[in-house]
Amino acid sequence: MMWAALAILGIGLAVLIANHDGGPVMGLDADQLAGVVSMTALLLLLIAGRWRQALVMPGKTLASILIWLAIGAVIVVGYTYRDDAQRVGANVVGALRPGTAVVGPGGEVTITRRSDGDFAVLAAVNGGAEQRFVFDTGASSVVLTAETAERLGIRPPESAFTQRVSTANGTALTAPIRLDSITVGPITERNVNAMVSRPGVLTTNLLGQSFLDRLPSYEVRGDRLILRSR
Repeated sequence: MMWAALAILGIGLAVLIANHDGGPVMGLDADQLAGVVSMTALLLLLIAGRWRQALVMPGKTLASILIWLAIGAVIVVGYTYRDDAQRVGANVVGALRPGTAVVGPGGEVTITRRSDGDFAVLAAVNGGAEQRFVFDTGASSVVLTAETAERLGIRPPESAFTQRVSTANGTALTAPIRLDSITVGPITERNVNAMVSRPGVLTTNLLGQSFLDRLPSYEVRGDRLILRSR
């Protein structure tokens, strides 16, 4: 049995080396073939170690073999559908923690609407810690609250608060700045024009058009906000 297991491993390795272009072998890709070969060899090694017991207690041995086959099947199925499992897990996280970027095919980012009706987007500013933004198509620019700007080390002088920015709640007097980067999930935009609001004017950061206009597209589909990267 041990020699058979080693032979299977050797043949499997030879096939993987010969199949250097990564094409399918008997309908299996390279990763799946490697998994099948290793599981088969492992099963043979387990049987080899218990063949004498198998002659004395065939029923118990058969039960053990079936258990190991079931474990192997679960591993193979889990590996085969790992991408689907990751997507389901990400969707659950997105629903439990609104604002979390759930990454889909092609770098598409989906965010779940909060119970208050807004889309809260977690975005890293200038490569630092994530900040919470409200998705606001009515805001002509990304707007930081005075408190967020302070945490990021951004302190515009009083004389800089000269520009008014339109938001969904009206207009606010702001100071223009430029952010090195804004990152949402895998989407990063650099040198983004932004504003800092006066203290006490805004209670939340706004993810406005100076970021959104750079994306190829974005849309609201039911309770999902979808941002698409380049």
